[in-house]
Amino acid sequence: MKIFLTNDDGIHAEGIRTLAEVLQKAGHQLFIVAPDRERSATGHSITILEPIRAYEVKIYNNVSAYKVTGTPADCVKLGLEKLVDFKPDLLISGINNGSNLGYDVLYSGTVSAAMEGWIMGYNSIAISLASDKVYNFQTAADFVADFIEKQDFSSFNERLLLNINVPDLDRTEIKGVKVCRLGTSLYEDTFEERIDPSGRRYYWLTGGSGRKSLENTDIWAVENKYIAITPLKIQLDNEDLIETWPEINF
Repeated sequence: MKIFLTNDDGIHAEGIRTLAEVLQKAGHQLFIVAPDRERSATGHSITILEPIRAYEVKIYNNVSAYKVTGTPADCVKLGLEKLVDFKPDLLISGINNGSNLGYDVLYSGTVSAAMEGWIMGYNSIAISLASDKVYNFQTAADFVADFIEKQDFSSFNERLLLNINVPDLDRTEIKGVKVCRLGTSLYEDTFEERIDPSGRRYYWLTGGSGRKSLENTDIWAVENKYIAITPLKIQLDNEDLIETWPEINF
């Protein structure tokens, strides 16, 4: 299979390196375009007010790879339009260092890169490791390789956009796989006010998670040692309100 690989943690991150090694050993042809540095929580932003630069890097054996000065979505747009030398069968974004559960998908550069791939016409997967200072990237990479080997994407009557979260556990500790809904993850945002060496005020966003662990959601699945797969779709309009909204005169 021909696979376009990207992420939001940067071209040198352990997650994408582990995934590339596993997929290459499985016989897949890879093309990698990833940010030149960490771009976590950049969402679906794109760069329009400054140039984007791409530099070829030789850090993967026999794999074409580029580091890009833009966002994850930039990497996908530029990579698919200008850099890749084949038509991919699949786009994979990850492995992200940290989960992307519930409303995280709205902020995640990892998920947004997969969304951009879907928008551009490709089956796309976002893969994240719900890491907690252990970093079992091998478990997540092995699952991805096994999943795409067994899954017939052509059997679906629509293009796929999948968000996958893998518990940070050894493969032997994983209970199974759940296809489930997004959960609810509301964060308790706190802005710490600080002063820089020049005496100027600035703010640092901190805060804790307020995730609700409801059964049959991705949050519940990962907390209970299951791999969570959530099929996503991009439909922001509210069809019910469109149909029932009273007439507006102006």
